Amino acid sequence: MNNHFKGLSQNEVELSRQKNGSNSLTQLETETFWQKFIGNFNDPIIKILIFALVINVIFVFMGKAHWYESAGIAVAVLLATLVGTWSEHSNENAFQKLQEDASKIKVKVFRDSKIEEVLIDDIVVEDLVVLQSGDLIPADGKLIDGELRVDQATLNGESKEAKKFVMPKDYIETEEEKKKNFFNEYKLFRGTVVVSGEGVMEVITVGDNTQYGKLAQEMQTEDRESPLKIKLEKLAEQISMFGYIGGGLITIAYFFQRSVIDNNFDMAKIATYFSNWSNPVNDLVTAIILGVIIIVVAVPEGLPMMIAMVLSLNMRKMLRDNVLVRKLVGIETAGGLNILFSDKTGTITKGQLEVVEFITGDIQKHNNYDSIQSNLKKILHLSLTENTNALISEPEKDNGTYQIIGGNATERAVLGFINHSKKQDLYNVKKVKTMPFSSDKKYSASQVDGDYNLTLIKGAPEKIISKCKFYYDENGDKQAFKNYEEIENQMNEMASRAIRILAIATSEEALDEDGEFDNLTLVGILGIRDDVRPEATKAIREVQQAGIQVVMITGDRKETAVSIARDSGLLTDESQIVLTSDELQKISDEDLKKMLPNIRVIARALPTDKSRLVRISQELNLVVGMTGDGVNDSPALKQADVGFAMGSGTEVAKEAGDIVILDDNFQSIARAVLYGRTIFKSIRKFIIFQLTINVSAVFISFIGPFIGIHEALTITQMLWVNLVMDTLAALAFGGEPALKRYMNEKPKRRDENILSKYMWSSIGVGGIFTALVSIFFLTSKTVGDMFIGGSQGLHHMTAFFSFFILTAVFNSFNARTSNMNIFEHIGQNKDFLKVMGLIVIIQVVMTYIGGVVLRTTPLALNEWLIVLLFSVMIIPVDLIRKTIMKSDEAY
Repeated sequence: MNNHFKGLSQNEVELSRQKNGSNSLTQLETETFWQKFIGNFNDPIIKILIFALVINVIFVFMGKAHWYESAGIAVAVLLATLVGTWSEHSNENAFQKLQEDASKIKVKVFRDSKIEEVLIDDIVVEDLVVLQSGDLIPADGKLIDGELRVDQATLNGESKEAKKFVMPKDYIETEEEKKKNFFNEYKLFRGTVVVSGEGVMEVITVGDNTQYGKLAQEMQTEDRESPLKIKLEKLAEQISMFGYIGGGLITIAYFFQRSVIDNNFDMAKIATYFSNWSNPVNDLVTAIILGVIIIVVAVPEGLPMMIAMVLSLNMRKMLRDNVLVRKLVGIETAGGLNILFSDKTGTITKGQLEVVEFITGDIQKHNNYDSIQSNLKKILHLSLTENTNALISEPEKDNGTYQIIGGNATERAVLGFINHSKKQDLYNVKKVKTMPFSSDKKYSASQVDGDYNLTLIKGAPEKIISKCKFYYDENGDKQAFKNYEEIENQMNEMASRAIRILAIATSEEALDEDGEFDNLTLVGILGIRDDVRPEATKAIREVQQAGIQVVMITGDRKETAVSIARDSGLLTDESQIVLTSDELQKISDEDLKKMLPNIRVIARALPTDKSRLVRISQELNLVVGMTGDGVNDSPALKQADVGFAMGSGTEVAKEAGDIVILDDNFQSIARAVLYGRTIFKSIRKFIIFQLTINVSAVFISFIGPFIGIHEALTITQMLWVNLVMDTLAALAFGGEPALKRYMNEKPKRRDENILSKYMWSSIGVGGIFTALVSIFFLTSKTVGDMFIGGSQGLHHMTAFFSFFILTAVFNSFNARTSNMNIFEHIGQNKDFLKVMGLIVIIQVVMTYIGGVVLRTTPLALNEWLIVLLFSVMIIPVDLIRKTIMKSDEAY
């Protein structure tokens, strides 16, 4: 590829942008806040409430109901809908903003005779874009230099790679060719992917006018539902059925109490009661409304909103830890991983590759580039600069140093071996043809003409050394190569020190389609070192303690891979298995399934090996994680339950992944697992908290009419309870800290139920205890006489309402931990204390301003002390339950 294009000046860039527009795409139209608000009135529960409201209003005009009940229902419906809409809208906006801020695509362009990296939105018409293997094409244009193979499946669904060639200067597109736009061999399109080759594209169309932009305006994509969300929806259906049955029974019970029990089962009185049609109709409507409210309280419609809140809160935390969640399914599933296939370079190792040794064909060692003799140095320089995907920019004006752009970490390390600050024009050559590195051949090649007429080859020593008949001596002269054994010994010794090896050779044969060579001339062997990250060793240990099997997949030699695996703690005993790709392919699927639990390293791996390992693991019902950074990793990333794309990887890999590890660090993967587990636990804690309230409310409302309590909780009070517990509590539990001890637990089974035995015990004990204490509180004359106005007076009923709310607040401390210390790590979730404090404050205020709407009145200090005493009893009761349960894996 020609590196000497001038490109546009900054002034020309601005003029082009003014004339042809920006390369940014118009965002798909999303629902506004008010559209969401109106849409939420389609919720079945809200529709039932609105129906009840209409009936209630009618009876208000007939003088058969109180106006404040209608007002209370209306306010509760509006508040519930507003809060739900606001949460959904704000979380959606936050997620989009995080994605936009953290995943901006950068593109290499020629500007002012230099290669620069700019954001994709900054591309303009007539820009000259550098394209290499793995790049997403940023706009529509024509190829003016090089040769590419492009995957256009995103636009035309065609899986076959399309070859792209330089557009002839005299080319005129016919009308027939315009109809076959995507099949034009000279044109490139935004959103497609460079599979192999490199070249320069001149931008013709940008932004919404590109073919991708036009399609984007028509596309409406939907995220797949996560396994957790499906489980929660199933749970909600089951609880809803409980609510509907409970609501129906309560409706019947209330009407039976009003029509039969209140008339002392006297048939004459009952007949009189029914003779005035307004009595049974009025009571029946009240009973139906009460049943509807019970359904609203029983049904956990706050669960989906709670999930959104928990994910949103933790997503921000994860981004601070260099973990970008692209698809919500990823963060939920990460906590349940059973097996993780991880890249080595940059993930387990530092990714700061450095050439530490160069060995010539006559076994001469050089630790730096400057110590090599000038003639051999010239050939090495040619081999490294003309056979690479990385580019060397023009020198900086300030210090004269050169920047390396593009390519992978290995390519950049190889070019870094050359002292760019003292670069000279050592030769005059032109690239004729290139063959990018492929996983099959394991080497790349580039043919040059000019001062040298050679094909330059770089890649795996086992593919190159055996074909070398000659080598270049220190003077750059060709000599017969016979040191096969000595060079092999040197490579084995380097591999034992975890040094990666690349062979550099040349051929006088032209580069053909097959890319096969004989009679090569060895330039030398490059030794590249990449040390293990100290934090990765610790993180691997944490992940293994979490019951997750870690398998390192690398393209390195077996010896190098084993050395790294031992240093990082992946290999600890003789029973653990290390396989090469060749060995793996000889093993049947059934035998591989038996071996899988002991496999720790796959060396010289191919992309097809990754996909096969994912498939085999999933057939064993394991939850699989896969890391990757290249185009060839994309199928495995998509196939895995959780795909971890590396931040330094190709844009294609990032698109395929569920989570992007921005710093390429294995420790960040461990954090993602921890956050996934924390989120699952937070949701379970919220379920305990909410269902305890639901069980007690339904139980009290059902029993009440039979023991002479018409409305233990009024319609508006129940709506208030539901509103508070669905929204504020979701915020409180959403901020629970990620505790390291979660990594000492085994992964949850794929088919594990959301409700555990521990949760059932907590919900059952808490719900029944609250209901029994409530009945005692309401029916005991001794308790009633403690309040102004006596039993079931306004002060007594206000106190009961406050008792119910405060009991739920105290039970929230029980729900947030399975340990005896209910304040455990409370300082790491200060929002929990703030939210619960806010609920208490609001409840106190409501007793002053609620009036007839909430059936409340201000309580005296001694009355509040009685309420507090009864409410706090839930804590010791649950501590006794925890002592009996002694569950190590409560959540």
